[in-house]
Amino acid sequence: MKTMQIGELKAHFSQVIEEVKQGEEIVISYGKKKDNVAVIIPYSQYKEKNKIKLGILANKGTYSIKPDFKMTTEEIINL
Repeated sequence: MKTMQIGELKAHFSQVIEEVKQGEEIVISYGKKKDNVAVIIPYSQYKEKNKIKLGILANKGTYSIKPDFKMTTEEIINL
C-alpha cells in the first residue's frame, strides 16, 4: 500500500489511476500532520468489500437494505 499527499496525487493523478487499475491501493494524506484521510482502491475490491454473505442461503437469495436503515454493516455482521 502506497501513501501520498494531496499535492502529489494532483500532480500525478493519471499515473495513480493506472496504478490503481493494476491493483495498487493508495492512501491519501492531508495537511501538515499528514493525516490519512482516504484510500483509493480498485473498484472490484470496493464491490467485494460491500458484499455480505448470506450463510447457508449464499447464492440462493437476495436482499436489499433501505438507505434510512440505522445499523451499520459491522453491527449487522456482529449480531
